[in-house]
Amino acid sequence: MNRILIIAPNWIGDAVMSQPLLATLKTIYPHCQIDVLASPWVAPIYRACAEVNQVIEAKLEHKQLQWGLRKRLAKQVEANQYQACFVLPNSLKSALIPWLANIPVRIGYRGEMRFGLINTALDNPSKINRPPMADHYLALSNALEHLQETNASKPASPKLNVSPVAKQSVSTKLEEACINQKSIYVLCPGAEYGATKRWPTEHFANLADQLISNEPDAHVILLGSKGDHALAVSIQAQAQKSTQIHNWCGNTSLDEAIALIGMSKVLISNDSGLMHIGAALKVSQVAIFGSSDPHHTPPLSDKAKVIWLNLPCSPCHKRECPLGHLKCLKDISPETVLRNIQALY
Repeated sequence: MNRILIIAPNWIGDAVMSQPLLATLKTIYPHCQIDVLASPWVAPIYRACAEVNQVIEAKLEHKQLQWGLRKRLAKQVEANQYQACFVLPNSLKSALIPWLANIPVRIGYRGEMRFGLINTALDNPSKINRPPMADHYLALSNALEHLQETNASKPASPKLNVSPVAKQSVSTKLEEACINQKSIYVLCPGAEYGATKRWPTEHFANLADQLISNEPDAHVILLGSKGDHALAVSIQAQAQKSTQIHNWCGNTSLDEAIALIGMSKVLISNDSGLMHIGAALKVSQVAIFGSSDPHHTPPLSDKAKVIWLNLPCSPCHKRECPLGHLKCLKDISPETVLRNIQALY
């Protein structure tokens, strides 16, 4: 196998959890070139994967066919003469490019009416007994007949590298803000999925105050996307020690966010893409779960502590609390999170 193409998932966390699949393929085919077709949103994750030769960025929009763009991309892909393609999303659209590009082996899970587009297919696991997402992707390596006895049965553990350019950029930003790199706590208040994955802003504010009270030289950086900026503004407004709490939501590239998380003393986050980045960088972290299931999307690191109340109504996987109380998150106190942070030292 000389060249393999990966069709990337569309979520940052899922992209991180696909890295063990790349590592397994690289172990089996050490001289193989692995390229990834990804949206600009997740492309930085694959640039941080040592196994990736080239990232092909494509502005493929959610819920849009973009037939002309897909045909143009297929011609570009076909010229690279890939022997196999792993299609990680379950959608029909995601399988079109490798089919149009005549890649002979197209591997993926059975999904949205794509019989024939995927010609080496695995059954999706039951929704009742879903494996961790990293293992879900890793199992695709077993679809190739001669890979039946691979290491795909071992627990997956994603690993990312920090870009030296991004690290230098972040170091410069910290210096300009008079923040000591050795005293950073990174708090990530957002979660793209919705409110049922977001720990309350007042709890984040309380925790930030306690961290700074216990460690007067500490600085708290609020990290996330532009969509999380308002959450961070709310946290600063509710905190007492706001001069040492910095709102960087929307002010960093994903490459820079990876570098900043890599520098942090502790990462505190919801179940989000940034949580998975922290796990892949093996930084000390506390992950707060509400409506989602930590057995399915855990932070895969021995330096991670998970807080989940496991209420009778969880995991509900709903974007809004069906019962209207959001106890799965509100009842996790800042003091509980602080104790878990202190246990990491």
